[in-house]
Amino acid sequence: MLSRAAWSVVLRRGGLGTRGKHSLEDSALSERKMPPYTNYHAQRSYPMPDEPFCTELNAEQRALKEKEKGSWTQLSHAEKVALYRLQFHETFAEMNRRSNEWKTVMGCVFFFFGFTGLLIWWQRVYMFPEKPITLTDEWRAKQLQRILDMKANPVQGLASRWDYEKKQWKK
Repeated sequence: MLSRAAWSVVLRRGGLGTRGKHSLEDSALSERKMPPYTNYHAQRSYPMPDEPFCTELNAEQRALKEKEKGSWTQLSHAEKVALYRLQFHETFAEMNRRSNEWKTVMGCVFFFFGFTGLLIWWQRVYMFPEKPITLTDEWRAKQLQRILDMKANPVQGLASRWDYEKKQWKK
């Protein structure tokens, strides 16, 4: 795999044949690179792209580039910013700014939580069978009374904690 600098050298010398060229017949178009094959790629980890952001300049921008070759003290702040924008697409502050993508992600997460909750509710109401009778409070009370009446496991179990004379739990 070639590094970014190596690719830049290869592409400038035309070492890969007709990569980035439209056609061999059209000489005017064959000298230019097509937009998808430009080398402009600036990011925080690699802030100096191989090519400037704007490659095709209008008359005003060409005049500004000529003025750039002179003294920079004669340039106004707006002209310096315009020259910077010709070379780079974004400043570091613009590259580092937060995006609002987290709002979309959280909205999708909450949507799917809500949809899942509605699905579970629908299943409980319409799909699941009724609770068995053994899970009702009445059945549990009768079962506990039955265990106590049979005096099941009177040494260490449930019956050992029941006071049969007072009919209440021991303290």
